[in-house]
Amino acid sequence: MQALRPILLSGLGGFIGSAGRYLIGGWVHGLMPLGTFPLGTLVVNVSGCFLIGLLGGLAEVRQVFGPDLRVFLLIGVLGGFTTFSSFAYETLALSRDAEMLRALLNIAAQVFLGLGVAWLGYALVRS
Repeated sequence: MQALRPILLSGLGGFIGSAGRYLIGGWVHGLMPLGTFPLGTLVVNVSGCFLIGLLGGLAEVRQVFGPDLRVFLLIGVLGGFTTFSSFAYETLALSRDAEMLRALLNIAAQVFLGLGVAWLGYALVRS
């Protein structure tokens, strides 16, 4: 049962984060319907990045959270809210550890590979 604990914590947190993403994204879009610009997604990604920086800093620098709460909040809630926050935090950690080449490689790989395979998947469906 102990091995299932982090899976259940991250799954519960993921549910909460995904529901929050849906609600906040829809709320922002309803407030400012700017046509085709995904403002709701931008707000979710930026706020998720701020929160993972804040909570990750509290966890690492001040040891405020234990392992269970860290899994629930950082992997579960924020991972369900936006995986962009995980990408941002991991890239920040690489740069903080003076791994600049790996940080830049992570940025390039996430952005270009992500967009490339999204395009490929879409192109496969259209053909």
